[in-house]
Amino acid sequence: MNTGNRKILVLGASGLIGRFVTDDLRARGFPVVGVARKLSASQKSSPLDLELPVMSMEAPMLARLLRDHRIDVVVNCLGVLQDGPGSDTSAVHCDFVARLLQAIRNGDRGIRLVHISIPGAPESDRTAFATTKREAERLIADSGVAFTILRPGFVVALAAYGGSAMVRSLAAFPLDLPAAERAAPFQPVAMEDIAATIAWLAERDCSEANAVTWDLMQEQPVTLGDVIDQFREVFGTGRWWRIVMPTFLIDFGAKLGDLANRFGWMPPMRTTAIAELRRGVSGDPADWIAATGIVPRPIEQTAGKRPATIQDKWFARLFPIKALVIASLVLFWVVSGFIALVISYDAAEGILRDHGFPPWLVAPVTIGTSLMDISIGVLIAFRRTAAIGLMAGITASLGYMLGAAILTPDLWIEPLGALVKTGPAVVLMLVALLTLDNR
Repeated sequence: MNTGNRKILVLGASGLIGRFVTDDLRARGFPVVGVARKLSASQKSSPLDLELPVMSMEAPMLARLLRDHRIDVVVNCLGVLQDGPGSDTSAVHCDFVARLLQAIRNGDRGIRLVHISIPGAPESDRTAFATTKREAERLIADSGVAFTILRPGFVVALAAYGGSAMVRSLAAFPLDLPAAERAAPFQPVAMEDIAATIAWLAERDCSEANAVTWDLMQEQPVTLGDVIDQFREVFGTGRWWRIVMPTFLIDFGAKLGDLANRFGWMPPMRTTAIAELRRGVSGDPADWIAATGIVPRPIEQTAGKRPATIQDKWFARLFPIKALVIASLVLFWVVSGFIALVISYDAAEGILRDHGFPPWLVAPVTIGTSLMDISIGVLIAFRRTAAIGLMAGITASLGYMLGAAILTPDLWIEPLGALVKTGPAVVLMLVALLTLDNR
């Protein structure tokens, strides 16, 4: 079959799987429409990379999208790990899928739906993430549309996001998981094997491999500890002495991740992620292998096919530190503003009086700068406004330094070096600003 005659729509084309699949299918000769709510500048490689409010699109709008682009195959890679601001597992995994199915049924051509789900048995589903994913599978199975459900294991790719980034970070530090977590089953799959499977489906009629669910993962059972150890070999940390993290510390970190999630951040270490990690990743890829003839790559080949580059090592080391950088900057601005406004207000006013500020200007400047500092910290705390907050923090810090040089130059030689320390704070904010991107 001529691949150029089969047009594919990838939903979630900015994500780890969606982006790779979009680019891979195009390289194979398929015309692919990649749709996401937001695409980074580097992801807009084609006029068919579209930014659309896909989650708010009703069935008629989705049907029009399918009709206008003459879509033959829909690949749904949309998914969220946990409920939070802008993330609703039921809305993404169930409500949207129901509207998508309606749009496919109302179309004027036969369309195959390839749906990316999660492995595991329904009876072991404990999180909203898992139960809504399973409900989506039920909706698809009862819909009457041509479908194939793919359940990838732990996805190993050149890029890293979420859980895959967390595994790399564990491998790059002298830390280890408790024995119970290390022993969790964790069958991986190469991203290339997922893309090859979707290409295989796209080349075939909807009647072939219809109404089937496949586990995509290597055949040999491995544990989470095995996967981390394989990445350690890549990073050259395999022989390091390691500290085993206590279970309570992992649970506490997950709670902190949940708190960050309320501010719009999506850290990989959240209660849902830890619960799914402890359940493990396992399945039976026999049906998938028999149908497609694809031989899944083992973890030794996917993770260890090339030595880690310096950018790999930097990312793995900086990934968990990024959260500490953001949290420390939030505390720095909020606490410093609060201290000047409440605890040491008289001392803050005294500095201005001692340097000849007009009495009528002392209180407004003290209160205004304190509220500005607190506002900067609040802006940095929320993911949506973090970049604005960081740029405002850099501007304010440089303004403080310049103003002090002109109006109060003696503060530069103050024993504790408060103004001298502002320079490293500016650099730290610049680092945070440059590492805000998640994809």
